[in-house]
Amino acid sequence: MPVAIPSKQDADEAVGPFKSKVLHRTVDHQPLFVAHAKGSYLYTEDGRQILDGCGGAAVVSVGHSQERITKALAEQLNTVSYLHSGAFANRPAEELAEMLTKSSGMERALFNCGGTEAMESAIKLVRQYHVERGHPERVNYIGRVQSYHGNSLGALSLCRHTIRRRPYLPLFNQNVFHEVSPCYAYRYKLEGESDEDYVARLKEELEAKFQELGPGTVAAFFAETIVGATSGCTPAVPGYFKAMKEVCEKHGALLVLDEIMCGMGRTGKMHAWQWEGVQPDVQVCGKALGGGYAPISAVLVSSKVVSAFREGSGAFNNGYTYQSHVIGCRAGVEVLKMMEELKLVEQCHERGVLLERLLHEKFDSHPNVGNIRGRGLFWAIELVKDKGTKEMFPKTHPITDIIAGDCLANGLVVYPGMKGTVDGLQGDHMLIAPPYIVTEEELRFLVDTLAVGVEAGLRAPIL
Repeated sequence: MPVAIPSKQDADEAVGPFKSKVLHRTVDHQPLFVAHAKGSYLYTEDGRQILDGCGGAAVVSVGHSQERITKALAEQLNTVSYLHSGAFANRPAEELAEMLTKSSGMERALFNCGGTEAMESAIKLVRQYHVERGHPERVNYIGRVQSYHGNSLGALSLCRHTIRRRPYLPLFNQNVFHEVSPCYAYRYKLEGESDEDYVARLKEELEAKFQELGPGTVAAFFAETIVGATSGCTPAVPGYFKAMKEVCEKHGALLVLDEIMCGMGRTGKMHAWQWEGVQPDVQVCGKALGGGYAPISAVLVSSKVVSAFREGSGAFNNGYTYQSHVIGCRAGVEVLKMMEELKLVEQCHERGVLLERLLHEKFDSHPNVGNIRGRGLFWAIELVKDKGTKEMFPKTHPITDIIAGDCLANGLVVYPGMKGTVDGLQGDHMLIAPPYIVTEEELRFLVDTLAVGVEAGLRAPIL
């Protein structure tokens, strides 16, 4: 899904007779070209300045074209650009692993090129962990409804993103990948139900799923610490992850947290789970880790899991050509150094407090904004046809694409939630995830421009 889709007429005017030979996500999509980017802004070939209000897909963390990072990567390219991880080590990978394990309390880090590769690695890591411990019968994985963990067959099998899964359903192993309800308070918390009671109900559901499958057959429970683009920056209620980990530990299964979109400082702490203090057994990171400067993702592994490998075969049966790629790892090192030196994670929290206030001031009384949710610089508004009943817009109303297009025309790019926010087929949200360097003035422009875009979306006729 493109971050924002200009009209074909606008695109044609921007690029003339050009016809792309790239197989874009939409076959007839004519792209809007960016000539250069700097800080929090994109500059198109036709002269427009656009505030990057979503960092691509929550990727851009420290801003575009930071000279200190580009110089470091040029230096790295002139030193060594590729080494095969099966034969050689490289200093950037070692340094990045040290930084990530120190900030998370985990023992080891594995580096891939993107979140999907990292999630595939995590799925395999969990399986081998149990095999190493003499429990090959642990083959069942539990995920959540309205989740997304990546675009490979393995990751799509685990997640429940209806639209992205639908063409490939016959290829999934439905006997291995299972689901429970999400922690989505706005939609699924019962009227009059306290947070504690809601958590207790979800804990009972997870326990029941373990019992249904056989507690000794479950390998792990996977969850996004804050759900990303599937339901739109959806945080869990307090106590949820503590309860989920208790069920996992009771039955010998692992807790795997997916922080590909919400991690690496975006919530105002380096790791989103640190808000609740529930450390996972395995953690998956990506996107903001490399800030968009080079492809990089990470799987962080606890000492419990590493010990099973150390006491067993001594090797993880997994590998990729670009594993621990020196350029990606150097990008990660420089991005994290910049975050630390400029206190950008703390700034992300501070700016997030302002963004939260601005969103509530602008949309709390809006009849078509049902929920405002998020943390740090990771927020979404859920759009509804009727605020009182939470009725959704019909599937035929492309409201989020219209909002995104209007925002783009007014100098802002935001992330339109694909249809299916609520149940996989219906429901709409708009996601905001600007760079951590965004200014207070830019946040005010972002919210004001988004509000104008929402009105444009509401005026558009239903198809």
